[in-house]
Amino acid sequence: MNYVYEHSVTLDESKCTGCTACLKHCPTEAIRIRDGHAKINPERCIDCGECIRVCPHKAKRALSSKLSSMEKFKWKIALPAPTLYGQFDNLDDVDYVLDGLIKLGFDEVYEVSKAAELVSAYTRQYLKLEGVKKPAISSACPVVTRLIALRFPSLAEHIIHMLPPMEVAAKLARTRALEAHPELSASDIGVCFISPCPAKASYVKNGFATYRSEVDEVVSIKDVYFQLIGIMRKDDKIASLSESGRIGIGWARSGGEATAIFNEDYLAADGIDNVIHVLDQVENGNIPHLEFIELNACTGGCVGGVLTIQNPFIAKARLQALRRYMPVSKNVLSKEELTYIPDYYLFDDLPEYNPISRLSDNIAKSMRMMADIQNLKAELPGIDCGSCGAPNCRAFAEDVVKSLACPEDCPIKTLWEIKEGDK
Repeated sequence: MNYVYEHSVTLDESKCTGCTACLKHCPTEAIRIRDGHAKINPERCIDCGECIRVCPHKAKRALSSKLSSMEKFKWKIALPAPTLYGQFDNLDDVDYVLDGLIKLGFDEVYEVSKAAELVSAYTRQYLKLEGVKKPAISSACPVVTRLIALRFPSLAEHIIHMLPPMEVAAKLARTRALEAHPELSASDIGVCFISPCPAKASYVKNGFATYRSEVDEVVSIKDVYFQLIGIMRKDDKIASLSESGRIGIGWARSGGEATAIFNEDYLAADGIDNVIHVLDQVENGNIPHLEFIELNACTGGCVGGVLTIQNPFIAKARLQALRRYMPVSKNVLSKEELTYIPDYYLFDDLPEYNPISRLSDNIAKSMRMMADIQNLKAELPGIDCGSCGAPNCRAFAEDVVKSLACPEDCPIKTLWEIKEGDK
């Protein structure tokens, strides 16, 4: 990479005990235990938050902005992810949440679920275009797009070049604000996404290849939730602010995006292990014909993000109850609007990363290293205990061949050799 990727998952070494919980769960094997502490390889990290989820000592945390960071803007716009609505018990009208955001100091609210309904409509058109590689894979989850680039680069051409609803919402909200308030300049307007996951913060910080995010700050749902609880009152008179229906709210859970395609040839998977399993099958051609694949790194979809408060299954049930009395969609596009997809819904290029499976830029050297890794792995115990500081014996062998570890770092193999020497 020719730039430094800025991550939103970080480690507090003072809390890390060197246990192997994060080591075992990292989907890209980005973590090693060195000198009694976890170390995160930034080139492999996809900001999925699994290490945050499983760390028993709270040594991993997500970096996001505080609401106070919006004070520098004259006009403040909140972009609530639909996941936010599932955090509240007995919520029967999303307008209470939207009104609460206004009370928190935002001048305007633009629902990401509104943009999701528009993205769904244009995705249906996108899938009809000639040359679209099937199965088309959703680009909505930034963890999945980075995972594909790093671990499944052959599937990059399957990714739909559609911007995620967060970005579309930011663009449309900024345009609406400038039209309604001509006295404002673009720099006067601040757009704040209220996020369920750290990967969105990374997306905003780094952009997406040549595309630069329209979002200015990313605040966690955890931070906003407790402030909203203190000001939301059911007896208050509130304005009708919601501009979305079932389709948009449904994007918060796994399968919500896929069902909005109105096509039965789809697959929806959630949870990083399941996502990897599906991508393996697609890469190997071991999957039936599909038009569309929706993949969410978090269990249950965005409701399972590590920056949320509520259990994802409870949040999912709450959203299901909330959607029951909503219209299907409040953003139905006309036939004329669907004759083409506006440029501001699309991105041009995918980010280029070095695939984590690449051992060297030289093919001959890579082949030699691969052979060395296989030979060393055959000499190891094969129990994947993690005592060496690597997640498994295969990863440890690769570390040794890359001169990142020594063969003696495997305590089991060393013990075997000592016992053999005593005979």
